[in-house]
Amino acid sequence: MTASSANGSKGTGRLPILGAPTFPARHRAMRLLWSVAWLLCARWTPPGWMPVRRLLLRAFGARLHPTARVRSSARIWWPAHLEMGPDSSLGPKATCYNVAPITLGARANVSQGVFLCAAGHNIDRPDFPLRPGGIVVGDDAWVAAEAFVGPDVVIGTGAVLGARGVAMRHLDPWTVYAGNPAVALRTRAAFTADDIFGAR
Repeated sequence: MTASSANGSKGTGRLPILGAPTFPARHRAMRLLWSVAWLLCARWTPPGWMPVRRLLLRAFGARLHPTARVRSSARIWWPAHLEMGPDSSLGPKATCYNVAPITLGARANVSQGVFLCAAGHNIDRPDFPLRPGGIVVGDDAWVAAEAFVGPDVVIGTGAVLGARGVAMRHLDPWTVYAGNPAVALRTRAAFTADDIFGAR
C-alpha cells in the first residue's frame, strides 16, 4: 500500500469527512501493530538506546543510517516512509506524519515538537480526499522547535526554519527563515562535512 493509493470512500459508501476510513483494513492493522510495538519496545527507552529504536524502525521498513538518531518520544506514522541520513536527528516529541515519504539528509536536525506533515486534503472536492506530498529536509538543514513543514516541501541544504515557523513552500539552501508563513531573513554561511569533521 502506497500513500498515493489512499482512497477514502472506496468500498465504504461514506466520505472521509464523515468518518470513512482513508486506508484499507490491512494497512490500518499494520499501523496499529507498529504503534503497539513502538509503545512497548521503544517509547520508554532512555536516550542512549538509539540502536534499539533504529532496529525497531528498520523492522517496519525505515531506511536509517547507522548514525541516525530518533528520540523515544518522537511520533512516526509509518516507518516504511522514513529515510534518515548520516548523523540526522528526529527530536523529542517531533511528529513525522509520513503518509508520503519523508527524507532527512546528512546532519539534518529536526528539533523538539516539530510537525512534518506529508499530506493534506483536497478542499475543492466534496469527498475531501487525502493528498500525500513528500518532504525533504536537506543536508545540514535545521528545523527548529515546534515548526511546521507542509506537504511537497523541500528544505534546502543548510537552510534554517526558525522556531514555530511554517513552511508551505520550498526553502532555499543556506537561507534562514522564520514566521508564518516563513519568510527569508538572511543567508547563512555555507559549510561542508569536511569543515565539521576535517578532511579524512
